[in-house]
Amino acid sequence: MTKHRLLSLLLLAALSGTTPVAAQGGWKQLFNGKDLSGWRHVGPGGVTVENGLIRTQGGMGLLYWTGGKIGNCTLRVVFRMRDENDNSGVFIRIPIQPREEWLPVHYGYEVQIDNHPERSQEDVEHHVTGTLYSLSSALATPGKPGPEWNTMEITLDGPRTIVFLNGVKVTNYTEGQPVPVRKFDFEPQRGPRPNEGWFGLQNHSDNDVVLFREVAIRPLMKHE
Repeated sequence: MTKHRLLSLLLLAALSGTTPVAAQGGWKQLFNGKDLSGWRHVGPGGVTVENGLIRTQGGMGLLYWTGGKIGNCTLRVVFRMRDENDNSGVFIRIPIQPREEWLPVHYGYEVQIDNHPERSQEDVEHHVTGTLYSLSSALATPGKPGPEWNTMEITLDGPRTIVFLNGVKVTNYTEGQPVPVRKFDFEPQRGPRPNEGWFGLQNHSDNDVVLFREVAIRPLMKHE
């Protein structure tokens, strides 16, 4: 791209109030900050857009992106808890378009949002923010309490899932690795997940409110 062409694009972006994807480091924003265009909700509860943020309400349900399956990419989600601790999650690798709330649980992966799973009698190692819920082991616990902002980056690299939370690696899991025995009926069924799948944001319950400021996607970089 010539310098003249780049300057023209930046000027156009300034006039329109948007920034081209290339100027954002390759990230494509999937939430426009105004409404839920491109998203659909299934299950109980719901979500709203308030003050430029996605806000969960009630549950348990799922707000999923209708743009199709994703794979070989990095998904960036910026969120905060309303209270000191609240429960939500980012579902990935859902094999078919979600029609209800439990299929993503049992046939996809939930990248957990919950800094204190021990308060629900769940072990921290496999249930804390940034883990694949009840499946992968936490390498660290860098989650920030509400109302501080957290940045989660989820990389889907073929059968491998890597999660960074606030710049710290929490999960590095590849299909086929050993997983813990299932302890609760609300935990996901064990089994393989697809390399590509649908994804969405969970609204967990009346007592759990999580706000999302950014949802963005970027093709897998060569160094990742």
